Formats: sequence, structure tokens, C-alpha cells
Amino acid sequence: MSFIKTTEQDSKYNHLEKMSTKELLENINKEDKTVPLAVEKALPQIEILVNQVVSKLSIGGRLFYIGAGTSGRLGILDASECPPTFGVSPELVIGIIAGGETAIRNAVENAEDSINQGWEDLKKFEITSKDIVIGIAASGTTPYVISALENCNNNNIVTGSISCNANSPLSNAAKYPIEVIVGPEFVTGSSRMKAGTAQKLVLNMITTSTMIKLGRIKDNKMVDMQLSNSKLVDRGTKMIMAELNLPEKEAKQLLQKYKNVRLAIQNYNNGN
Repeated sequence: MSFIKTTEQDSKYNHLEKMSTKELLENINKEDKTVPLAVEKALPQIEILVNQVVSKLSIGGRLFYIGAGTSGRLGILDASECPPTFGVSPELVIGIIAGGETAIRNAVENAEDSINQGWEDLKKFEITSKDIVIGIAASGTTPYVISALENCNNNNIVTGSISCNANSPLSNAAKYPIEVIVGPEFVTGSSRMKAGTAQKLVLNMITTSTMIKLGRIKDNKMVDMQLSNSKLVDRGTKMIMAELNLPEKEAKQLLQKYKNVRLAIQNYNNGN
């Protein structure tokens, strides 16, 4: 199959430095509007991968994201938001980035070019066939990510991918690839823009849908969220008030007692 790196093609816009601030913002926004439509076209691929993630996590497996640069940071962001949002262990969804912790805030020279380090980084977590690994790379050509998935395949570990070029080497390495074709960036080659937005939308879909399927949401509420600040305590109190038809004071006392919205509701209904 042919492979054209559309993420590296020239921007549709020339002489950006001559545009007014208004023109810059309008044109960036115009390009950003195309991203959800590109994601929509990939929904069948996303559905297949989500079902695989649910299957693995249902038997005690873990979800790993692995990427470099912006892609790696987005994976870490999505993974880090799962415990406070859904009340799951930080060990359930894990983000790995080429170059390690330093690369979260600073570029690490040549980190994404290693053909061995991705698999080495995964092995540190004692990864097994119960787990699932999703490689993230806008270009679909990052050696660190591709080789990690190839090693996973060789060790009977299910693999998925998220990229923004069709028929990329990364898609070919993944058993369940997702391709969101967003086209050239506003600033040529700056895949932190449309490609990054597309990846974030897909990551939101993967973990949110998975956690709902695993029972971490009740109705449309985050009943397992971590009560880490006063805003969330207030939100949890209101959930209990609405669910049990209780006054605020009693609802808050329940929440303070059980430290969890779901447990507060369950214990009240059970008469505990």
C-alpha cells in the first residue's frame, strides 16, 4: 500500500507572518473545525479498539499508551486523568514517553529514534498478554513506537495505534490501528495542532467509553471520582442529594463517612 505523509505536506496558507491576529485565529479555527469530522470517519476503527481494551481490562489487564513528543505527552495526560475521574488505580492506564520523565516537559534528543528502548520501557512494567498497548504517533513513523508494537506482537500482546497518516508503518505494526486523517497543519509539520487535537479526542473516547463499559459511571455521573478538592466534594454531595432525595446536610455527612459517592449511595440503600 502507498504511504503519503500528509501531516508533513505544505500548509494551505502562505505568508503567515503577514496575517493579522484576527486572520491567524480565524484560519486556525477553520482548520480545527475539520478535526471532529476526521475523527467521525475513524469511529469504526475506534469501536473495535475500545472493545479490545474493555476485554483486556475486564480480565485484570492494563492499558498502556506509548509515544514520543506531543503524542507521548497526550497519552500520559489521558492516563493521569483516569484515577481522579473514574476512581481507578494509577496502574490501570499507564502512559510511557520516549525519553522518560524528562521528555514530559523537555525535548530529549534522538529519544524517538531508538528501535530498542520502547520495548525495554514496557518490560519495566512486567507486561504480559493480559495487557494491551496502544502506540501513538501523528506521523505513524516513529521508530520507538513501531518497534515497541512489533515486540508486543511477538510476545502475544494485543496492539493498537493512533496516527494521522493513512497506511503508515505504525498502522501496519498494530493489530487494531486507528487512522484520523487531518491533512496538512496550519503551520507546516506542526503536528501538535490538528493531529494533536485528533489524538486527544480519540484518547478521550477510548478511556471514557471503556470506563463506562466497566461500570465506573452511574447514569451520567462520576460516582467513583476522587474527592480531591472542595469543588468535587460539592459535586459529590449534589449527586447524593439528587439520587437519594436528601437534604444537603445529610448528603454531605454520608459523603464524609464513606469518602465515595457510589459507596454512600449503596450503603444508604442497604440501610447501613
